[in-house]
Amino acid sequence: MKEIKKTKRLDNVGYDIRGPVAEEAARMAREGVDIIALNTGNPPHFGFYAPESIEKAMSDHIRTSEGYSDSYGIPEAIEAIKSYSASKGIEGLDYGDIFTGNGVSELISISLQALIEIGDEILVPTPDYPLWTSAATLCGATVRRYLCDEAAGWTPDIQDIKSKITPRSKAIVVINPNNPTGALYPKDSLTEIMDVAREHGLVVFADEIYDRLVFDGAEHFSCAAVAPDVFTVTFNGLSKSHMLAGFRCGWMVISGDRKRAADYIEGIRMLSSMRLCANVPSQSVVSTALDDAYAAAPLLSPGGRLYEQREFIYRAINDIPGLSSTKPQAAFYLFPRIDTARFGIHDDERFVFDFLHEHHVLMTHGKGFNWPDPDHFRIVYLPPIDDLETIVDKLRRFLVTYRQ
Repeated sequence: MKEIKKTKRLDNVGYDIRGPVAEEAARMAREGVDIIALNTGNPPHFGFYAPESIEKAMSDHIRTSEGYSDSYGIPEAIEAIKSYSASKGIEGLDYGDIFTGNGVSELISISLQALIEIGDEILVPTPDYPLWTSAATLCGATVRRYLCDEAAGWTPDIQDIKSKITPRSKAIVVINPNNPTGALYPKDSLTEIMDVAREHGLVVFADEIYDRLVFDGAEHFSCAAVAPDVFTVTFNGLSKSHMLAGFRCGWMVISGDRKRAADYIEGIRMLSSMRLCANVPSQSVVSTALDDAYAAAPLLSPGGRLYEQREFIYRAINDIPGLSSTKPQAAFYLFPRIDTARFGIHDDERFVFDFLHEHHVLMTHGKGFNWPDPDHFRIVYLPPIDDLETIVDKLRRFLVTYRQ
């Protein structure tokens, strides 16, 4: 019989965070191997749980959440998102400017599907959260990667952005705070990016899911607030800030010159309606969560668990010969550099495979985030410090003799 094959549209779509190395880790786990999974930012897996007020809000609304909602979302959630957006400087929003979703991932796909024609180009940072590259590629776009400069704290290289723009450029993705680097972009950098978007008529996709997980008293600036006239789609949610990744609760906000984008917005509405609505029980907690938008703040200050784990992992990794890292300013990721000459590394996926097999720790290699060279990997530093000490000790011992 004729072979059943996947669509060719998937040929250039990567999925490295849950790709071959993760599949191998899952196989090992099924055989009884105890795996420490540091490949995804999944807070409840490491003992971070949603506030009790959120759990109560969901249980209180279960009976009233059994039917479909409007495709935009329930009114209470929309109003809460509108108020939160205003607090970030994104003002003038109307009911039709806000869409709830089953996590930001779903909304990224919807926003790209409604915009991209085959052959369009979209600027995406390197390194990036790989869903952006995968979803854009699946829509038929050509991804043009702009550099985030490690020497400048992983901030976007504005000259590189300008050099990547062509007549086919349609949009630019800004991931701030950044995953996988933990970088927080200064306002001046965002202003420069928004100036470029304005000049070339680009849609700005602002992925700001980590905006409430910022260290050291720093301030996060929203792209849409920096340049209110530029058409911007801002993505956010509760998976990280309120530690409820499994609830799949996200939203996107449309702002800027909506008249110019009226047809595109209609496309988003069509796609949003096609899936009927987002998870209604999860929508029911949005208002409660955003009443305490910065619930994670105690974790981010000295003595707080995330703060202390960041301090530990940053020092510990930089103490291992052959590894170095910039200090993350947000989120819960570290993106260390490997001295490839020292270890003879030419394949970073093989590096994380080998570490998994020898020490049963699952990490993601740099190319999984579309970084071009085999000289980085990402650590999720959500485990408690005792566990991080064990992981770092395993990595130190592994690298003493490791050569490819």
